[in-house]
Amino acid sequence: MRFASLAVTGLLGWMGLTCSSQAPLRDPSKDEQIKFSAAPSTFTHPGVLVSKKQLDFVKAKVSSGAQPWTDAYNKMLSSDLASLTRPAKPRATVECGSYSNPNIGCSDERQDALAAYSMALAWYISGSTRYSQKAISYMNAWAKSIKAHTNSNAPLQSGWAGAPWTRAAEIIRHTDAGWAEADVRAFENMLKNVYLPTVIKGSQSNGNWELVMLEAALGIAIFLEDKTSYDTAMGKFMGRVPAYIYLTSDGSCPKAAPGSGLSGCSKIESYWQDQNTFPENGIAQETCRDFTHTGYGLSSISHIAETSRTQGTDLWTRDVGTRLRYALGFHSRYELGTARPPWLCPKQGKLDLGLGPVTEVGYNALSFRLGNSMENTKTLTEKGRPQGTNNLFVGWETLTHAEQPN
Repeated sequence: MRFASLAVTGLLGWMGLTCSSQAPLRDPSKDEQIKFSAAPSTFTHPGVLVSKKQLDFVKAKVSSGAQPWTDAYNKMLSSDLASLTRPAKPRATVECGSYSNPNIGCSDERQDALAAYSMALAWYISGSTRYSQKAISYMNAWAKSIKAHTNSNAPLQSGWAGAPWTRAAEIIRHTDAGWAEADVRAFENMLKNVYLPTVIKGSQSNGNWELVMLEAALGIAIFLEDKTSYDTAMGKFMGRVPAYIYLTSDGSCPKAAPGSGLSGCSKIESYWQDQNTFPENGIAQETCRDFTHTGYGLSSISHIAETSRTQGTDLWTRDVGTRLRYALGFHSRYELGTARPPWLCPKQGKLDLGLGPVTEVGYNALSFRLGNSMENTKTLTEKGRPQGTNNLFVGWETLTHAEQPN
């Protein structure tokens, strides 16, 4: 039995079972999706996840010793990713199989990309060229080496590494860090020839794959000032988000992603890990798989929405923001100890928790900036501060986005 009628939806809202009663639910039309996926007339740099105004805010907070930014900064500097003696480990072919079997250069590439991003943040906040030169050394080493990603997880790996590479590159290139123009061109060629052809295609695997691939594609498009790729990535993203996070206004079962080939509720429910009742807003396509993979997907959604805002289109106040607000609240509730109701993940009979350090960007945008009440998300976010890294593509978001007004 499915619970998507207006009567049930209204009852659930009256009982307080939805994550928030604020802001009407939005179901964007195709025209609206097209409108909100267009590239800006002029790109903003740095403009992937963090903007110059945001970086200036963080720098001022750390300089004054304010919390939680100072603790977050020190946590980053004390990590192996911020070691000035840590060597880059580039290779020509990175081979990544399912469940990291084989793992030939996969962890090395991801860690080097996150290390470059960590060094870029440290450079901007501290002003020390030791950090900028270290970030540049990582990017130059890989730009001179990598030719391909292979094996079954190659698309996912390309997204996981591609996303932090572009964050780092945007900061270093556009803050007078001393990156030689020839090296910038080599890095552009790496992104254009090794990463973009894979990530721009998207994926019909579990939704977190396509979301992080599109996150990487969007970052690459901004770094290259490639409006065509920007539009392609955003168009796919606008179709994927409604197919990843459910709202009761969607109907009796979730939406299918464009090109998925899923028709009818039974096929969609199978794709949603056999979840077959949908009485609440915020259930995600991978909720019943585990919260960790769900966290990956929610993180990429938040990263893309924040990047889009910097580039001139605010998705936080549209359908994307509404869906993410409910999803963060829904999953935070169970992370904090609420018992699983019988209708949720009945096949699994349990919830596999572990959302990860992924709530800060969404919570800041939707609650701190926009004023939505998100008490469960607030509690979980503050409990996890200073949020660190998931060692894949997420890093240091208490530092960059806690109480971020810009």
